[in-house]
Amino acid sequence: MMRVLVAGATGAMGKELLPRLVDAGHEVFAMVRSESGKGAVTRMGAVPVIADALDGAQVGKAVREADPEVIVNQLTAIGHIDTRHFERSFAATDRLRIEGTDNLLAAARDTGVRRFIAQSNGAFTYARTGGPVKTEEDPLDRSPVAQMASMIAAVEYMEKAVLGADGIEGIVLRYGAFYGPGTSMAPGSEQLEMIRKRRFPVVGDGGGVWSFVHIADAADATVAAVENGGRGVYNIVDDDPAPVARWLPELAAMLGAKKPMRVPRFIGRLAAGPAGVVLMTELRGASNAKAKRELGWTPSHPSWRQGLRVGT
Repeated sequence: MMRVLVAGATGAMGKELLPRLVDAGHEVFAMVRSESGKGAVTRMGAVPVIADALDGAQVGKAVREADPEVIVNQLTAIGHIDTRHFERSFAATDRLRIEGTDNLLAAARDTGVRRFIAQSNGAFTYARTGGPVKTEEDPLDRSPVAQMASMIAAVEYMEKAVLGADGIEGIVLRYGAFYGPGTSMAPGSEQLEMIRKRRFPVVGDGGGVWSFVHIADAADATVAAVENGGRGVYNIVDDDPAPVARWLPELAAMLGAKKPMRVPRFIGRLAAGPAGVVLMTELRGASNAKAKRELGWTPSHPSWRQGLRVGT
């Protein structure tokens, strides 16, 4: 049993992660921003500690109060992603990944935390050159389109800070695109409704490769990292990276919708901006071989096909 502090405990990931950590026998503390968040995490079996992640003094006090052996940083503020203004959609999360991570790491060093696990992005960040599926050894995008540059820079800053933290075992989890309860691809979500109504077209050749992960599988992998992880980066994705031209029509069929329309790149650029075109035509997927091998983790939803078909 370990004392574990989860920052970002009330989002979609927190709702899956906290009960799993509690069920595994760990003593779990949840960092929430205000009194209003205490009830939710208490019901999940965690002990709330209050701090604004952007306030270093508050974070230090919360970490001292919890006195954890492990900190899990799941801080994000991602709502609806407007691909035309991608940088705006990620601005708050970028700040959390930089300032929030620095505050948590400073507190971790001061209190003797031995392991620090951070949420990263393996869905939109790999270099758009070379083969369709990347490993943890492959570089992040060195020449992103302007709208994605700040997001990728914040991810890179956070990863370097965590992996380079003196005296702390830093672990970075590069999650794929989430689906499942509480995510942007939950049943009835705006994104799935757009697909159902044929308002989510395939742009260009639809060659962008997406790696998905069910939110419950991502939480299971995070528990495995808490218990078994070693310093380094792990892709947390399913077994089935797929180009947009394949997964989008199949998902539309699952939803009982007509095949999505196809539009040329220049139309996609006008409608969804340069970032939208990248997501549709140039993304690279990710391999989960290292996470399976070193964390002893296997996704219970090995393919987005199975996970989305059962509607979970």
